[in-house]
Amino acid sequence: MAQNSLSKDQNFFLKIIKKQIFIPIAALLVLMLFNLIADPSFFRVELGTSSLGYPVLKGNLITILDNASELVILSIGMTLVTSASGGQDISVGAAIALAGSVVLRVLCGTETRPDHLHAPIIVAFLICCIVAMLFGAFNGVLVAYFKLQPMVATLILFTAGRSIAAWINNNQLPIISEPKFGYFGNFFPGIAIPSPIFIAILFMIITALIMRFTKLSLFTQAVGINAESSRLNGINPQFIKFITYVILGFCVAVAGFIKVSRLSTINYSVIAKDIEMDAILAVALGGNALSGGKFSISSSIIGAYVIQFLTITLYKFEVPAAALPAYKAIVVIILVVLSAPVVRKKLADMKKNFAAKEAN
Repeated sequence: MAQNSLSKDQNFFLKIIKKQIFIPIAALLVLMLFNLIADPSFFRVELGTSSLGYPVLKGNLITILDNASELVILSIGMTLVTSASGGQDISVGAAIALAGSVVLRVLCGTETRPDHLHAPIIVAFLICCIVAMLFGAFNGVLVAYFKLQPMVATLILFTAGRSIAAWINNNQLPIISEPKFGYFGNFFPGIAIPSPIFIAILFMIITALIMRFTKLSLFTQAVGINAESSRLNGINPQFIKFITYVILGFCVAVAGFIKVSRLSTINYSVIAKDIEMDAILAVALGGNALSGGKFSISSSIIGAYVIQFLTITLYKFEVPAAALPAYKAIVVIILVVLSAPVVRKKLADMKKNFAAKEAN
């Protein structure tokens, strides 16, 4: 009886481990446990005051949720692109700079410090969405119809995007003094929780509804697993790949809008620097195959929060900002090695041998 009970517990544990969402949740729990042991005050949340005198929540947890908002939004689009095309878009950082520059151009016109906004904020956001989605469509056409490798196709915008962003505003750094514009990247008056957190939650809800009530998820996975087979079953692989890049363009527009709203200005060379690496890492940390196919957006979202949790933890322990990519690179190497077919085969063989010994 005890043997059967032990066997059931082992099977239950193995089932949990096999779940795709296990990896990011386990990583998050490890980080939380580490910080709890190293410094319990890490989790303290206090009520402070904003620069405008409003009560706001402050603490490392709030900072993590706030700063991860753009990455969470990007990870959704990056997951779809990875699944459908079997590659990654490395131009999202440059595209964010471009989208943010468009917002400032619409709101500021040709002035660097306008006394008033030249257009409603909603108009600037919509134009930003259109431009970002057009650049996403450009990448999508190169990948889907010209059959370029995603990394090669997006290298064009990765190289030229920030220069185009600077050119849009004549190499100037416009500054918006209108307080209402800053609400979207900071706090709405009277609300103690940062606005980007609400935007990210709204984005996740909309994504969940789209995945639930459309065939986008099914078609994307089918194309990623076998494009030719999906074509024979009536799916247009080129269009599915194309539309995922357009969706990622929309994600870039929202992230770019939040970025420039945080500071009400832009620095073309620094804004969203290396965020493409974080977005790809979020997808990988979520257990999604970087070669395409089956995916889990919820796992990628948790992966995004894990990355931000790791970043804040490293800052907490005074790790220089220049060294952060090295730590993240270590995580990438571990994930790539664990996902390699040879390693997976050896782990499967070890599990079979262990099960055989238990049976004997």
